[in-house]
Amino acid sequence: MITPDMTIASVMRLDPEVAPVFMSFGMHCLYCPHASAESLKDASAVHGINVDELVKALNAYFDAKK
Repeated sequence: MITPDMTIASVMRLDPEVAPVFMSFGMHCLYCPHASAESLKDASAVHGINVDELVKALNAYFDAKK
């Protein structure tokens, strides 16, 4: 389960093919240094994204892969 406290890098390590979900929210720097340090919550705030919607979309992606 993806949570707002996880980093972009930790989600990408679970499955690099999740990248289009991030990109659909305008998050294109998936491998920049900030991706390893910032939580999804912090990165969402910087990008003006609703973190709950992002987490919902990420979890839907992983649920569909089961």
